[in-house]
Amino acid sequence: MSESFDFNKALKDLQSGQDLTGKDGVLMPLIKQLTEAAINAELEHHIANSEEPNRRNGKGSKTVKTSSGSFELNASRDRAGTFEPQLIKKNQTQLTPEIDRKVLSLFSHGMSYRDTKHHIHDMYGIDISTGTITAITDQLIPELKEWQQRPLESHYPIVWMDAVHYKVREDGRYISKAIYTLLGLTIDGQKEILGLYLSENESASYWLSVLTELQNRGVQDILIACIDGLSGFPEAIASIYPKTEIQLCIIHQIRNSMRYVGSKNQKSFMKDLKPVYQASTKESAENALDRLEEKWGDMYPIVIKSWRRKWENLSVYFKYPEAIRRIIYTTNAVEAIHRQFRKLTKTKGAFPNENSLLKLLYAGILNATEKWTMPIQNWTQALSQLDIYFEGRLDKVLDL
Repeated sequence: MSESFDFNKALKDLQSGQDLTGKDGVLMPLIKQLTEAAINAELEHHIANSEEPNRRNGKGSKTVKTSSGSFELNASRDRAGTFEPQLIKKNQTQLTPEIDRKVLSLFSHGMSYRDTKHHIHDMYGIDISTGTITAITDQLIPELKEWQQRPLESHYPIVWMDAVHYKVREDGRYISKAIYTLLGLTIDGQKEILGLYLSENESASYWLSVLTELQNRGVQDILIACIDGLSGFPEAIASIYPKTEIQLCIIHQIRNSMRYVGSKNQKSFMKDLKPVYQASTKESAENALDRLEEKWGDMYPIVIKSWRRKWENLSVYFKYPEAIRRIIYTTNAVEAIHRQFRKLTKTKGAFPNENSLLKLLYAGILNATEKWTMPIQNWTQALSQLDIYFEGRLDKVLDL
């Protein structure tokens, strides 16, 4: 057994200003003593209950990391080699999961591996390698896969869909990859991230496969889907959920339009565009669009043509009261998630593989969803209105 812990010496060390925990902390000799004593007790019990002759056979040594620092463990072995300690197993080098939890917490807030190393060293006096951090954060991958395949609710009144892009290393070069994010609003008005998917480029065909998987995971009906203006996206949704209304994001459309308007005319053009998307009725919005075309149609025909071509899906929100309009006219709800993603990834120029990106975004999701404890504002009113507009579609889930 290791030398007995000297409480008098520990008290003097504390009085002299030595730290209680961490590297060379006052408690480390006591932790070492208790750990070795526990393993010795396990070995005695193992030998006493062995069916074959067995006995002690020297000691093994390894460095063990704890939340209070690290120490050199000298644990007895048995001659038969059948003893497996339960407190610290043969290949285990960490006494508690606290360090894992701390690393995962730092990782989920976007801290770099280098900063994580420094932080763990400052807190616990422990040096951990990049490989160790990777191994700890890789614990998220099986959890992520299970989360991606979990069953979903049968009905979602509103779902926002959007994609964001990152650079990922593949075959020795970095290429752009699209992360597809689906954010649903439940019957209770709670936000829920339904899925996170990755492919090479954002395309309607891949969205079709995502929606097919959504259906396979139990989603029977979506009342309104809020999306950007990606070509073929509405048709992809209609092929899986033919009754779903499609609302194109007004903010996306405005941004795309302004890319084709000369800088000297942008202020004036926006002033004339506002009556279109801020109108109180669809009819007044169409009148404003006519006036916009009369004034700017010859100068910016591509912009007007875009609004005309997409008008059926851009103007859906006009049929609803204000409580619903504010929820569906933009994909800002899912873009807010992407802003959180960018905060996490701002220190990363690119990612070495797909898993390194996905596990970081998943860690960010876990952080974000912890704060989603309340339904969105005025949801009861909005749900009542949706039940009227989509008569019978919500009866099963509302028990009506």
